[in-house]
Amino acid sequence: MRHGNLFGLFLATGIASDLARVTDECRSAIEPLLEEMDSLVVAFLSQPITPEATFDFETALQNRLREAGRRIVEIVFNQIEAADAQSVPPRVERDGQEYSRKNNKTKNRGGIGTLFGTIMLLRFSYEPLQEARDDAQKSFSPLEMLLGIIAGNATPALAERVSQAAANHSQEELLAHLRRDHDVSWSVTVLRNVTKTVSEGVAEHVHDAQKVQLLGWLKEANDSKGRRKIVLAVGRDGIMLPIRGEATYKEGSVATVTVYDRRGRRLGTVYLGQKPEAYQVTLSEQLTRLVSEVLAEWDGPWPRLVYITDAGYHPTEYFACVLEKMEHPRHPGQAMDWMWIVDFYHASEYISKLAQVLFDDPRAAHAWSRRMRHWLKRKPNAVFRILHSAAKHHCEWEFPPKAEEIYQGAYNYLLGHKDHMDYSDYRRMGLPIGSGVTEAACKTVFTQRFKASGMSWGIEGGQAILTLRLAQLSRVWDTVYRQYLALQPLPNLPTKHRIAFATYQKAA
Repeated sequence: MRHGNLFGLFLATGIASDLARVTDECRSAIEPLLEEMDSLVVAFLSQPITPEATFDFETALQNRLREAGRRIVEIVFNQIEAADAQSVPPRVERDGQEYSRKNNKTKNRGGIGTLFGTIMLLRFSYEPLQEARDDAQKSFSPLEMLLGIIAGNATPALAERVSQAAANHSQEELLAHLRRDHDVSWSVTVLRNVTKTVSEGVAEHVHDAQKVQLLGWLKEANDSKGRRKIVLAVGRDGIMLPIRGEATYKEGSVATVTVYDRRGRRLGTVYLGQKPEAYQVTLSEQLTRLVSEVLAEWDGPWPRLVYITDAGYHPTEYFACVLEKMEHPRHPGQAMDWMWIVDFYHASEYISKLAQVLFDDPRAAHAWSRRMRHWLKRKPNAVFRILHSAAKHHCEWEFPPKAEEIYQGAYNYLLGHKDHMDYSDYRRMGLPIGSGVTEAACKTVFTQRFKASGMSWGIEGGQAILTLRLAQLSRVWDTVYRQYLALQPLPNLPTKHRIAFATYQKAA
């Protein structure tokens, strides 16, 4: 429907004059700013053009435009709710509790942060009755709920910017960014409340969004050209993190689920992570649920299932206790065929340990380890060949106890995991042989944000930021944030223009 027809409906409902008043008020509010902008343009063009003058002109113009946006947002938001108390219900029920309306509108304490700056919002609020007070219920504003104000301090647009930035920047950097780019001055407490609220809100949507993302990549992989089977690869690892109040670092955990197409190209990876937790229970549950549901809902050709990690305690236990026993969704009672590949580069480290013990000459050690790594990557039954060569050199000398311990440890590691080190066969099938994706995840998920100089984290605060990072890195941020906003509870708030819009929608 054309705007002219919409205006006709407004005339019919008798609110056109009110809308005209709002638009006139907006224009009046920014009229002085338009004059200032004219002056800026004239002053800029009347002086010698230099880089410094250009910088000053652009900065000043941005500030005026931002202030114009702030004034318009403030005027518009304050026009939504009915002005007189009689138009608003005296009592409402929320979550099974009754609330009583205050007689007059009040300002939001501290103002509302927007993309354009801080605005003052006048709104009616409802206080809990005695029964609700006893349950520690707080007063609330229906208008703020309708607008989607986050943690009582930020519009949805600003909260989204803040949360994305919080995933990558320190508190000090983010507060400075808010002051510089949005003219919003918050305390650390307000910043944490906003990011925590958003994190908790998006957290419940990350799993479903990651599942949809993986199913989409599987379809893309299936449609790709190539002679190989598509691959769903799972990895997990741990990383030591500084935790506030703890004398030593504690192990956080990270997991990845990656899809490779028929040419062996990585199409994408979703990331899971948890702050330090005993036995990494939560990460295991989340990873199992994600993988199980993706494979249950995938209706295309069955992918090759690969688990690629080092052979640490938690990765080994997860393979033995979960993946090997995971039931095939298409063949009830039958286990899935998971292929565990021990990371090639971890295996190579043990070859280097053998070389350091077996050879006094560094050049000889380097030459032997280089030849063994070549065998490991390219020759069938390479581990037997390597251990046979190592044993031959070992028999020629007697070693001190420390060197003997290193030798036996490296030898037994390779021998014990030989069934998961057939790298020549893996390469022939086009499978990844290194856990680089998961190793990199430790850096991108944790190190870059959580291990800067002097940083220490509480479990709860760290997990809030971690959730935001996982949504970003998994490329599902837009999806989960939109879902979070869409599911916010909306009050039955009488607004000035509801009838007009309802009439317009019916006519359209």
